Amino acid sequence: MKVRFLSSVIFVLNNKKLVLFFYYTFAKNKYMLQSMTGYGKASVDFEDKTITIEIRSLNSKGLDASLRMPSLYREKEIELRTELAKLFERGKVDVSVSVDYRSEQPSTQINVPLAEAYYNQLKELATKVHEPNANLLELVMRMPDVTKSATSTLTEKEYKQFLETFKKAAEGVISFRKTEGKSLITEFTKRTDLLLSYLEKIEVTDPLRIEKIKTRIHKNIAEFVAAENIDKNRFEQELIYYLEKIDVTEEKTRLRTHIKHFIDTAKELAGGRKLNFIAQEMGREVNTIGSKANDADIQQLVVLMKDEIEKIKEQTLNVL
Repeated sequence: MKVRFLSSVIFVLNNKKLVLFFYYTFAKNKYMLQSMTGYGKASVDFEDKTITIEIRSLNSKGLDASLRMPSLYREKEIELRTELAKLFERGKVDVSVSVDYRSEQPSTQINVPLAEAYYNQLKELATKVHEPNANLLELVMRMPDVTKSATSTLTEKEYKQFLETFKKAAEGVISFRKTEGKSLITEFTKRTDLLLSYLEKIEVTDPLRIEKIKTRIHKNIAEFVAAENIDKNRFEQELIYYLEKIDVTEEKTRLRTHIKHFIDTAKELAGGRKLNFIAQEMGREVNTIGSKANDADIQQLVVLMKDEIEKIKEQTLNVL
């Protein structure tokens, strides 16, 4: 039986179609805006030791994973990196694993036969060259392969406990990221609301700007050219052409559209790159308004808008 996943799942049972609408937990997690900043920690008691796993994540262009853990778990590093790629997608992720033994557990072992051989050779050498041999044991302990880590074999049971703890720590990071994501949405909403308020002020100021420009042009023409020498039809054509060149209606419309698109995307998708791109488009429209405006009041509003867009762009760098 084939099941097609669209917005619902159709189960065929006794030749009847039962349509079940559902909401994917995985999809909900994936498409909820998340920050790349996160922290998670989990511990488990296994036999005579406590395994503690800490995971930290910061913003990064791609996935940059770093694992610090005892040599006992090194054989599973590739598998753990694969899990990290599935869970986090992007970010600088640092994983730290520590093991605390509840019973006496030597961290190193001494290769006694090799140490004795080194000692005897050093003692014989010291006698031949007539040098004191009081610190021979200290020298022996520095020789290659005299000490080695006291590691045991990783069992399937222990690794299962380790992996469950690893996933719990990862869940903590994801939960942290979601909480930070909600804060980012609040921040984006605040900044875009300010942009819209500045845009509304520009829309109020714009007609006044046009009238001021027309008045100034008429005044300047009147100062240098006699009224009877002005071709009114040609003057009106040139004036309309100039006003069209400095008209910002299209830019205002596009900016409003970009702002709506940005906030809708922030609420629905976890796409930091897309949000950053939309913010750049918002910046282009604001720059164009500033270059066309030729008005001090609008220029002041443009400066304020640019400041808000820079703050938005900075925050998008931390979105997953």
